[in-house]
Amino acid sequence: MEHSETRGSIIGVDVGGTFTDLVMVDSASGTMRIAKTPTTLDNQAFGVLAALEQAEVDLADVGLIVHGTTTTTNAVLERKLSRTGLITTAGFRDVLELGRRTRPQAYGMKGQFTPIIPRDLRLEVPERMDAQGNVLTPLDEGALRAAIKQLIAEGCEALVIHFLHAYANPAHELRAAEIAAEVWPNAYITTGHSLLSESREFERGVTAAVNASVQPLLERYVARLRDELAAKGYRGDVLVMNGNGGMVSSKLVAREAAKTVMSGPASGVMAAAYTGRRAGEPNLLTYDMGGTSTDVALIRDGTPPVSNEIEVEYAMPIHVPMVDVRTVGAGGGSIARVNAAGLLEVGPESAGADPGPICYGKGGTRPTISDANMLLGRLNTDKLNAVAGGVGMDDLAAIFARELGAPLGVDAHGAAEAVIRMANAKMAGAIRMVSLSLGADPRDFALFAFGGAGPLHAAALARELGVPRVLVPARPGITNALGCAVADLRHDFVQTLNQPLDDLDLTTLHAAFADQLAEGQAALARENVTVTGVEHHFSANMQFLGQSHVVRVPLEDATPSAETLRDRFNAVYWQRFKVDLPEIRARIVNVNCSVIGVCAPVDLSLLIDAGGRQASATPTGHRTVHFDGSPHDTPVYWRDHLPSDVTLDGPAIIEQLDCTTLIPPGDRVTGGVDGNLMIHIGAAT
Repeated sequence: MEHSETRGSIIGVDVGGTFTDLVMVDSASGTMRIAKTPTTLDNQAFGVLAALEQAEVDLADVGLIVHGTTTTTNAVLERKLSRTGLITTAGFRDVLELGRRTRPQAYGMKGQFTPIIPRDLRLEVPERMDAQGNVLTPLDEGALRAAIKQLIAEGCEALVIHFLHAYANPAHELRAAEIAAEVWPNAYITTGHSLLSESREFERGVTAAVNASVQPLLERYVARLRDELAAKGYRGDVLVMNGNGGMVSSKLVAREAAKTVMSGPASGVMAAAYTGRRAGEPNLLTYDMGGTSTDVALIRDGTPPVSNEIEVEYAMPIHVPMVDVRTVGAGGGSIARVNAAGLLEVGPESAGADPGPICYGKGGTRPTISDANMLLGRLNTDKLNAVAGGVGMDDLAAIFARELGAPLGVDAHGAAEAVIRMANAKMAGAIRMVSLSLGADPRDFALFAFGGAGPLHAAALARELGVPRVLVPARPGITNALGCAVADLRHDFVQTLNQPLDDLDLTTLHAAFADQLAEGQAALARENVTVTGVEHHFSANMQFLGQSHVVRVPLEDATPSAETLRDRFNAVYWQRFKVDLPEIRARIVNVNCSVIGVCAPVDLSLLIDAGGRQASATPTGHRTVHFDGSPHDTPVYWRDHLPSDVTLDGPAIIEQLDCTTLIPPGDRVTGGVDGNLMIHIGAAT
């Protein structure tokens, strides 16, 4: 496999809901630059260009730009989608709406759901395959042509062709796509089987509908970004992060646009795994707290889990492989309030970036988590806009006392601490969800804290969960951008077999793996990026007969025996559920293959300039910080000046350009590899 040589530096840029973060790595000169600029929501490309300008990047010398984007995620969640039509098997136009036997609220009969494609744009044509791929009803090509013309007349920009059991035999979908290509005004045609060759019509249909409805948006955005970059001298390709933690050329990404959903959270997890491996911490619970929400994931043995069972919101399953990240509505901007029952609530409503928290000084009036941290002395008032905006500490305390303290019967500081405890409880619950629910004990992991607000809360969360230590990377606030820079090329494939293991012809299974492997290698060959090697990972989704849930079973190679499959499935099932069911037969549902093009390593030691470190830790100042109801005179340090082998006992505050790290009383922080900090919970003497 040949690739063009990547020249010059590598840039990773992540567009978040509030900020656009950038990191540039130039291994040849041994330098690294970072930038953080406001996200331009109307056109994200402008925020990217602003970050490049802030970092003083000469695009002519840049070899590669890797981009994590929220374009597709936001479009899906906000339902700001392209007008899309669907053609399906007669009698199944409502499959996207019927869904599964679930409801938005676990208790009560309330809640609503809006399908991606409205009913009047979902049309039926006569055709039918059975579950074995046999033709029951031939495709009515005349009815198909009429349906296509009707959707064009309705102003649809994208088209989904989703036929029953196409995963078993895609002949009708392929023929329908050929006919559609003759008259459809653009290339935005998605067939269900090509994106997801898996059983379950609802999940496959929703995935295809998401893909089609975001294709035009994503393609227009990446084309605009490429043009803007080229106009400023950039000559390389732009790679886009996928939700599986890999990256793909921006020239190809729109074909499978649904795979970019969760691009941002995935890049952070990939950076955590990369940092952890270099630091000798392969088992991590990642904790990314931003302005609106908190994302958590589990990394075991240096490998983030990839799942094709992700549901981004109620009745919105996107069954393409994505890093298994869970989200809760608790971020720095989450609003705190006392409800009608007199109970404190925090989130999910957020103050956002405009007007933002009160302490930003941009007109915010409702107390948030960031305001609570400010009032407790944990944030530097001179670094935010509180003074410039005319909102001082006395004003902030008055708002907390009036809005929260009076109803709760506490003073302003007591209310602020209650807000922090409530937020920590929500985030701890999310971390338990990704650990205990997968059969993992949090005490066996380190907490990897990043995001603009993560290191502020990490030590308290670790104490709550029994996690012994917290790893704070060198640049927590730009970790997602760093994940773009360290990511590998990756292509994932899923094929449904859905047969009892005892009845399975192993040659069919081995042939499925071989086809996936060949397709992945061909996909890598189309990428214009240098790789240092290629890795192949194989697995199977298996279950016991009669069960609805599946577990992923890792395999060592593409030709496993029936005995190997059975033994590995039993071992994985036991590890997850601590149950042995020898009397029940196993079923193979899907086979999965990941083909990874490994890129050159990135030297993370460049993240903090060694020339700025001082011989000993010298505080830049002191301020009063409240812990557990008591004020503490707390030293404040600038992280870039700390010696690499620093050891400090809490209480302490460590500030840097992109975040603040809090060391509570009783904890100890030490320096580590690549400028990381390690907080040892309860280790201070």
